[in-house]
Amino acid sequence: MLVLEGAPALLGAVMCFLYLADRPKDAKWLKPDERDWLLAELEEDKKARPSVKHIGTFKVLASPKVLYLSFIYFVYQCGSLGVGYWMPQIIKGFSTKISHTEIGLIAMIPYIFATGVMVLWSRSSDRRSERRLHSAIPLAVAAAALFGAGITTNPYVSISMISLSLAGLYAFKSPFWALPTLFLSRSSAAVSIAVINSIGNLGGFVGPFAIGYIKGQGGSSTTGLLFLSGLLVVSFLMTILIRIKEHVSEVSEVEAVPSSKNA
Repeated sequence: MLVLEGAPALLGAVMCFLYLADRPKDAKWLKPDERDWLLAELEEDKKARPSVKHIGTFKVLASPKVLYLSFIYFVYQCGSLGVGYWMPQIIKGFSTKISHTEIGLIAMIPYIFATGVMVLWSRSSDRRSERRLHSAIPLAVAAAALFGAGITTNPYVSISMISLSLAGLYAFKSPFWALPTLFLSRSSAAVSIAVINSIGNLGGFVGPFAIGYIKGQGGSSTTGLLFLSGLLVVSFLMTILIRIKEHVSEVSEVEAVPSSKNA
């Protein structure tokens, strides 16, 4: 099973290495007019974001903002994967009469709901050109919902709260991954995303391990959910307090016009 799961990734890696180009101008599979249009769009995007910086790979690794975002994502992953891995056990705790098939069907509900919310929330972020609050608010919702799931004993309320928490966790993703592009050039942001993802994914071990440890010490999944809720509160506070310039100032736009006319 592990070989079957890993084989597509290896095949994809070989295909990416052989066929993907580093820059649009080197992409042979683009038509000349498509290439020119894409290069023009990238140039316009660069002019529209004068405050971003291009820094080297090693400087990205040591960037305080990148490390700050990495920790936010680490805490987020603790909560997100902690809920995902232990959801079957949480659902099983609702009743001893639930079969494995029924557990699987019930577990589908939160993810279907979360997917829909994620798409709608991402569109809202794009429409308003706002990222920070669109990243922070879902974390607050997820934290509150996990807290509610932890303290309630009604199975219907519990699955509703878990669905709401997953919706918040999923909705967080798209706006969050746009944050590095607000202060770094596209190429530097690509490196930062890799760094954030690498460090943050360590939370995928910590979250499930924490719930398993708590349950093993005689606690219940309720205690684990409350613990994850607390972690998401920390992640929410860090996100809401981050200082990132999200919009091009009017001064920058005014200064850019005379310079182009004088040229």
